[in-house]
Amino acid sequence: MFTVLAFAVGFVLALMLAIMRLSPLRPYRWFAAAWIEVFRGLPALVTIFTIGYAVPIALGFRVPGVYGPGAMALGIVYSAYMAETIRAGIEAVPRGQREAARSLGMTSARSLVSIVLPQAFRIIIPPLTNEVVALIKDTSLLYVLGTTASTIEITKFAREGVSRTFNITPLLAGALVYLAITIPLTRAVGLLERRNRRAR
Repeated sequence: MFTVLAFAVGFVLALMLAIMRLSPLRPYRWFAAAWIEVFRGLPALVTIFTIGYAVPIALGFRVPGVYGPGAMALGIVYSAYMAETIRAGIEAVPRGQREAARSLGMTSARSLVSIVLPQAFRIIIPPLTNEVVALIKDTSLLYVLGTTASTIEITKFAREGVSRTFNITPLLAGALVYLAITIPLTRAVGLLERRNRRAR
């Protein structure tokens, strides 16, 4: 659940940031560039602590829901990475496509939504899948926010098993679960990349 929510948050933010990064308006470009540089440069744990603890203490506001703080923190971190991926995908679409759309009377926004983004998404699916793999692994950092029975994640579960049994078997089992999730995804990335190369 953390992965799904964090990816949804990150993708929406990343799409907005990528469009702002390509905007002709300088303040938008500056804001997007600053966001991307800051959250790519900060360790993910710092962002998790900030959203989980610093913001509630300083502002008296906590992201709602049992999954909210963790998903928001990872979503913010990964929005910075995905924004650059989406921007690269948009820029990879031939400029002639946009010019053709404008010659048909489409506005810039309409051509972006109808012509550019669909082609860009086909290009960026493999790197976005890599981001999902990294995001799955980084959910292990959310143990610092504390867990409930419904929000405990694999690494925390494995560590508690080691503490109870003084045996590394739970940790090995946790590692195997991660591999069972991530290996098929990385294989899917390879298949998508080969398909894209053949399509070109």
